Formats: sequence, C-alpha cells, structure tokens
Amino acid sequence: MTPKDMMVVDANTEALGIPRASLMENAGHCLTEILSRISKPCKISIYAGTGGNGGDGFVAARYLLNKGFEVDIYLLAHPSQIKSRESRKNWEVLQKINVGLNKLKINVLEDSSDLQITDSEVVLDAILGTGVKGNLREPISSAVDVINNTIAIKVAVDVPTGLDPLTGKVFDKAVKADNTITFHRIKSGLKEAKKEYVGNIHLCDIGIPNEAEIFTGPGDLLRYNNRNEGSHKGQNGKVLVIGGNSDYSGAPAIAALSSLKSGVDLAIVAVPSNVSNIIKSYSPDLIVKNLSKDFITPHDVDKILELSKNVDSLVIGCGMGLEDETGTALNHLLDRIRKPMVIDADALKLLDLDLIEKLGNNIILTPHATEFKELFGIKVPEELEDKIQTILKASASCDSTVLVKGVVDIIASNDKFRLNFTGNPGMTVGGTGDCLAGLVGGLLAQGLDGYEAAFLGAYINGKAGDLAALKYNYNFTATELLNFIYTSFK
Repeated sequence: MTPKDMMVVDANTEALGIPRASLMENAGHCLTEILSRISKPCKISIYAGTGGNGGDGFVAARYLLNKGFEVDIYLLAHPSQIKSRESRKNWEVLQKINVGLNKLKINVLEDSSDLQITDSEVVLDAILGTGVKGNLREPISSAVDVINNTIAIKVAVDVPTGLDPLTGKVFDKAVKADNTITFHRIKSGLKEAKKEYVGNIHLCDIGIPNEAEIFTGPGDLLRYNNRNEGSHKGQNGKVLVIGGNSDYSGAPAIAALSSLKSGVDLAIVAVPSNVSNIIKSYSPDLIVKNLSKDFITPHDVDKILELSKNVDSLVIGCGMGLEDETGTALNHLLDRIRKPMVIDADALKLLDLDLIEKLGNNIILTPHATEFKELFGIKVPEELEDKIQTILKASASCDSTVLVKGVVDIIASNDKFRLNFTGNPGMTVGGTGDCLAGLVGGLLAQGLDGYEAAFLGAYINGKAGDLAALKYNYNFTATELLNFIYTSFK
C-alpha cells in the first residue's frame, strides 16, 4: 500500500462513520500491546512530531503509563504547531494528567541544542512516519541522530522517520529501528527498505474495515492531481470524443462538456458533418471536427488517427450509431490507436473484443448490464458477490478495466475491484452515461490510470447526480447534471 492509498483509506473510513480519533486511539493501544511484548515495564522515551504519528505516540503514552512504564515525551516543536485535531486533543489529555501522580515527563524541544542522549531502555520514534518529504529539518534531523546513537531498543511508528514510505529509500538519514509497528497494511517502502532501517515489522489492525478500500468515497478525490499553477494551455489534458450520428447529436456534446468539467484544457469532438453545427451550438468551448456526412465510415479513419496524435485520451461511442460501416471504422481505429480510451454506448456493440486484449489496462469499457451481456455473452447475476466475480473474470479476459453501470457501479481491473454507491434514480435519464464517459476520459487525459479514472469518475458522476437531486429532486437532465461536476471534486 502506498502512502497516498493510506490517506485515501483514512478519509474513506471517516466517511463510513468511523472517526479518525478512534483510529488514533486504536493505533496507540496497539503500539502499547506490541511494546509490552518487546520489553518489560521500563523507562521509555517518545519522540513526537506534530502530525498523526505524534498523536499515536501521545495515546500510547497513556496506555504505557497504565502498564507501569515510565514515560518521557519529547515534542519536537511548539504545541501550537500540532496539526491534526485528534493529535491536539490527545496532547491536551497528557497536559491534564501530568500533575505528579504518574511517571510522565513532558518536554517541548524547539531547538536542536536541547537534545541529549536518553538513558531510556526503549525509544519510540513517533516523529514523521509517512509524512517525510526530502531532507530532514531541525530539530528532527538532530533527533534522528540522538535516537540512532542511543543503546536503547528503537521502535518506529508506522515508518521510521527519514525513510521514504513509497520507495524505502533514505534521503539523507533515517532512524535505524529495531522494530517498526505499522497500521492496516504494510507500506510499500517498508517492503523495499534495508533491514537496518526497519528491523522487525509488526502489522496492526486498527479497525479500518475492508469496505473503506472497496467502496469509493471522498478520500479517492486525493488521487486527482490539481493543475500546476505554471501550466500552459494543453498541459492539463486534451480529449478527443468520437461519435454522433443524425439521430444522436447530444451524446458526444455532453461527453465533451463533461470532460471539460473534469479539468482538461481542450475537448475535440469528431462527428458526422450533418450534426457538427448542432454540436457547435451547444457550446463555443468545444472544438468540432467534421467527418463523413451522415455517420462515421472507414473513410474517416485516417482523419481520426491524425486527430488522435495530439490528444491524451479518447472517448469513443457516444451516439455513434450501429451502421456496419461505423463498426468497420471503429475496429480499424482500435487496431491502430495506442492511447488511453473509454469505449462506451454504441461502440460496445460494434467492437471486436479480441482487439481489446492488445490495448492494455488503460482501456475502459463502460457497459450497463444489458450491454455487458451482449459484449461478453454472460448475464450479470443478481447477487452482488456473484456480480463482482463475473465482472472480474470479464475484465481479466480482455485485460481491460470494466465499469458496469447500475444501482451499484462495479469497477473491475483484472484481480481488483471497487464499488460505487453514489447516484440516484434520477440518473436513469438519457445522457448521464455520456457524462460519465466524458468525465472518465478527462481523468485519463490528466494522468490517472484506467482503473483509477474509472472508479473516481463513477464516484464524481454519481455525486454530481446526488447534488442535482437536492435541487431538482429526480427531475434533472444530463445537461443540468454537468453543472454539478465541478462541485463534486470538493
């Protein structure tokens, strides 16, 4: 698990109704249980930072006192700099119980010159954990030296301070722990790190339910990369939407507008010429390119290929129609384009599934249950667990991400899956699937991989629908839903 994955899970756990304070309490208790196995009651020094890692150390201090340990706390900053509400609360608890009835000493160290080698038998590193970025600043840098120079048993909370939690590399220095106590899942950096830094790794269950990793939630918005303030036009993604015919001009327009709402810089729409003026009338923000007169044909392949060279992702199928020539054109394109793409709506009925296996996991198929059966030849079962297994097998069979739209959206990518519960009955209105396709295409264009783009797109699209329902009840249109996409990123 990466540090970002852990941040996502923490936020999604809170969204399920489990407060961060409960997780911190469980972490502190777990630290104490393992420390009690490592050492008999003795003097322990806890070096604490200003983030959640420090808060875990504050909670552990209370439990350790109850077990007969003598506890010295060293806070490596002014208390006003403690960042999280939960850590501040636990710091305040320590102040209240520090009246001389227990073996607790609290020290605030803002200057590295105040650091001295401790005579404790155990040292707990609760300084940075997964919060490390670059070289260590003072007094943290000197604290690492002090910890490493002591003869005490050294125990790190979550990740040794100074160790990159993603890669396991050390920037300039890091605590050399005899034991590392980590929570919920072993971080990727601990698996890659040298033994001299992490020692023996202990994994603690702190009460995060598996559903916090399975259900989409507000934490997944952390996966979205906000645009660089110094970026220029086109650097935040360009999407090419291919679709439309004389009967369906709105579908590709809605998809393109949705991709713009996702944050991309440019949305290009390649459509038959008889509907191009209609699509231009929807918004001056769309770049519209003419193809054949009534529907897409093999004659359009070279032009679409040329357009695809200058974009970051494609959305294919919205309002495309089911003409035989359109199917031939589609499969010629799939045989030659090697870019991330969303295949939606009519394109799902026309594509040669064998071609998809060659294109890799940045291909996203977005069927509803009926389209899924037509595409894979398998009916989607009624029971949720059976649905998941069926969709996982389908995803693995074509090595693509499959997003099956429904009351519960199921997103599968080979052996991984997510469930999305956002959305409401108002989203049965035509066009909301086009919103989803364009949104997912926009996220692809901004650098998310196919799996992330699919489940995050499903979450945001459903949340936009839920916000629309607050204003319109269930009587909203797809174009009205578009107006809530931006708000759904918050």
